[in-house]
Amino acid sequence: MDTYDIMLYATYLLAVVGTTLSIVMPLIKSLDDPKGLMKSGLGVLGLVALFFICYSLSGNEVLPKFEGSPFNLTPGLSQLIGGMLVTTYILTIVTIVAIVVTELTKAVK
Repeated sequence: MDTYDIMLYATYLLAVVGTTLSIVMPLIKSLDDPKGLMKSGLGVLGLVALFFICYSLSGNEVLPKFEGSPFNLTPGLSQLIGGMLVTTYILTIVTIVAIVVTELTKAVK
């Protein structure tokens, strides 16, 4: 096993631990304030709803060169990837617009 492999596995482990803690710790903290937990739940529900809308709008076309090895892309996987990409695009655009609006309102005040 190479040093690169060990560091790569350590990175995977730290990513999993960080992701788990970033989800679990706010949940533990929000048990003191149920309204905060409800707001977080509505936010997650909104993201899931946005993803399913984008997933249903995405196509499932697969080019012949991606059907075989090494990609083995199926129409369902193609639609899932398309839904993730469209969701990412929409969230990126919303974020940029929110940043611009925030900066403009701060400049006006």
